[in-house]
Amino acid sequence: MKRMKSLLLITMMLMTVTEYFSCKPKNAGTAVNSDAASKVYVAPGKYDEFYNFVSGGFSGQLSVYGLPSGRLLRVIPVFSVDPEKGYGYSEETKPMLNTSHGFVPWDDLHHTDLSQTNGEIDGRWIFVNGNNTPRVARVDLTTFRTHEIIELPNSAGNHSSPFITENTEYVVAGTRFSVPPDNANGDIPINTYKQNFKGYISFISVGKEDGKMDIAFQIQCPGINFDLSHAGKGKSHGWFFFSCYNTEQANTLLEVNASQKDKDFIMAVNWKKAEEYLKAGKGKKVSVKYAHNTYDEKTHSATSEIRNEVIVLDSKELKDLCYFIPCPKSPHGCDVDPTGEYIVGSGKLAALIPVFSFDKMQKAIADKAFEGEYEGIPVIKYEAALHGEVQKPGLGPLHTEFDGRGNAYTTFFVSSEVVKWGLKDLQVIDRVPTYYSVGHLMIPGGDSKKPNGKYLVAYNKITKDRYLPTGPELSQSAQLYDISGDKMQLLLDYPTIGEPHYAQAVAADVIKDKSVKFFKIEENAHPYLTKGEGESKVVREGNKVHIYMTAIRSHFAPDNIEGIKVGDEVYFHLTNLEQDWDVPHGFAVKGALNAELLIMPGETQTLKWIPEKVGIYPIYCTDFCSALHQEMSGYVRVSPAGSNVPLTFSLGTNQPAADNTANPGK
Repeated sequence: MKRMKSLLLITMMLMTVTEYFSCKPKNAGTAVNSDAASKVYVAPGKYDEFYNFVSGGFSGQLSVYGLPSGRLLRVIPVFSVDPEKGYGYSEETKPMLNTSHGFVPWDDLHHTDLSQTNGEIDGRWIFVNGNNTPRVARVDLTTFRTHEIIELPNSAGNHSSPFITENTEYVVAGTRFSVPPDNANGDIPINTYKQNFKGYISFISVGKEDGKMDIAFQIQCPGINFDLSHAGKGKSHGWFFFSCYNTEQANTLLEVNASQKDKDFIMAVNWKKAEEYLKAGKGKKVSVKYAHNTYDEKTHSATSEIRNEVIVLDSKELKDLCYFIPCPKSPHGCDVDPTGEYIVGSGKLAALIPVFSFDKMQKAIADKAFEGEYEGIPVIKYEAALHGEVQKPGLGPLHTEFDGRGNAYTTFFVSSEVVKWGLKDLQVIDRVPTYYSVGHLMIPGGDSKKPNGKYLVAYNKITKDRYLPTGPELSQSAQLYDISGDKMQLLLDYPTIGEPHYAQAVAADVIKDKSVKFFKIEENAHPYLTKGEGESKVVREGNKVHIYMTAIRSHFAPDNIEGIKVGDEVYFHLTNLEQDWDVPHGFAVKGALNAELLIMPGETQTLKWIPEKVGIYPIYCTDFCSALHQEMSGYVRVSPAGSNVPLTFSLGTNQPAADNTANPGK
């Protein structure tokens, strides 16, 4: 009977979606007011008000947009190789994509979280998650580059991350798919899920000054799915909250079998108590294997280290570490308001929005107002923790953000709308349509203690008729709303890369003046640095050839190289000698089985090339650098393996032909 009810509910929701898309919302033609264009116009030479960092979803990248213009400023490679920048192709960046499984050049980047100090965005770093091969990355906002990636053991899927505590003490990640622990025998029947599968929460410490990450501890939890999470703040600082689904512990046909119960859970974790247990020696060292990759801007190089141990706390044994709060139904979003008092759960299949009170939760714990346990974890009575319910807000609630004025904004995937409601009285104030099927939303600082309640961006899963058609795959969609007044106003549609999930934004003034303009040559500590053309050279070490090369407008030094042989491992170590802002140089060689290099001023990067055929191979600059960019090129001669052509290099001088005759066999 329960299965039939779940199927009926899902069918009704799908019918609603079909009916919705069969005709546009009544106000679709008049949704944008006449003053919208002036509100989003950023004149040439002027800056946007905000940086908006948007996840790239299945592209594995992070994109940066200006708001309110919606202009794409940059795509930052994180988990996926990027031929534009040579990320994952240069020898310096390849270690960034190392994992315990080997080199993994892709991931599914879902969520972003900007670093905070005292609950306010400080503009130092942004953290992003890899959902597929579980990883968390830290991007430095002085260089807009990925500086660190840490793999998560005991995890499979990394959806509930990377959310931070209010002073960036921790980045926290919950596993999406429960699996057997890494140190257990995984060769077991899938239908032993309830007996053998576990869910893990990872707490990653962050260096206060340098941002360096380390897995401080993990918490072993029941074998359920963790969906999303947010940290407490203010009065609830020291706690973390996770939405959980599949409390049925199903392992097949989850769309039905994981939707049986009327309520799943919000899990509250007392991480301050976890720290006490760690100091008391309650953690257990567990053998695992995971990669920790870091990029050093002094050497312009990455290193990868495989680690073999993690400390685990058991939620079943430590009774006051975790608590469950019942939450209807299949909750997705789990959001905490700026005061830290209200925790909003968004049940995808619920017809209401439950809002929980931190104060009431604390009282319920003190009074032991529990309805029992779930696999050893106390379950707080629903009414004991409940502040109240938003009644009939819409269909398919997913995510909530806050404007700092006592209002919350929730997306509704099925009814394709954003709904504004009051946190205290729980009454709906306003609603606007989206085009269409909105997922996440973003208000600058909307999950911090100090939101900027000027703009809201909706990230839509379906575009339908919003842009020019581009074959069977349509552009991904974002929509900008003005929320500064009583009523929300649609200002702008703009496309995005990949599949946008979560995003965060920060005032441009917090970041722009810290931006690195170029790297100082005198601070370059790369082992193959070439400080000037006079130091350029070519060195053979057995079958390895190291080319110390420079680039400056508009030539390479050297630009003629001979004596390379088929099968040699050739390393082009290219140093960009420019010391001016935004004068990168590129480098490519014909037939190389990788990508170009993109080298910023004062930087050194390396391209590995193994020639497989005899011939003359042009090299050239791939990034337009001057009026003589086309002339910035050269040649590499490749001779047969075993030839006696001497290794020579030059710039501006032709070598005597008689000295350059290949003579295999001598």
